[in-house]
Amino acid sequence: MVCEGNVCRSPMAAGLLANEMPFASVSSVGINAMLGHNPEPLAIELMKQRGISIENHVATALNMDHIKSAQLVLTMSTSQRQWIESKYVFSRGKVYRLGDHENFDVADPYRRGRQAFEASLAQIECGLQNWIQLINSLAVTV
Repeated sequence: MVCEGNVCRSPMAAGLLANEMPFASVSSVGINAMLGHNPEPLAIELMKQRGISIENHVATALNMDHIKSAQLVLTMSTSQRQWIESKYVFSRGKVYRLGDHENFDVADPYRRGRQAFEASLAQIECGLQNWIQLINSLAVTV
């Protein structure tokens, strides 16, 4: 999961995805990560309400190793996807926007209050529904 600062959207999205798909390795990074910061308190609170803890997450910057090791990279916006694909040309074909199926960018709630965080989380949950179905349909049971 990729967002900008790695303290709001991608930690929430990674927490939700990891909760739904415990067999998957899910990570969260930022293009302009607020290195060393924990998630925003509202993000932690909203996830806690869903029984998911993200409080130990530490903002991390996206790097080539993340892109190389990932089978799927989900961004919060078209511009983030384009930035990744231009910087890491080899990533094309595994970088998508979380809201691709419904054609939306996940709004950044940073410093915008509770309503913005709730709206962003609702978009994340909507986007993840389709990706979870797709991943499950492709998962091979051994």
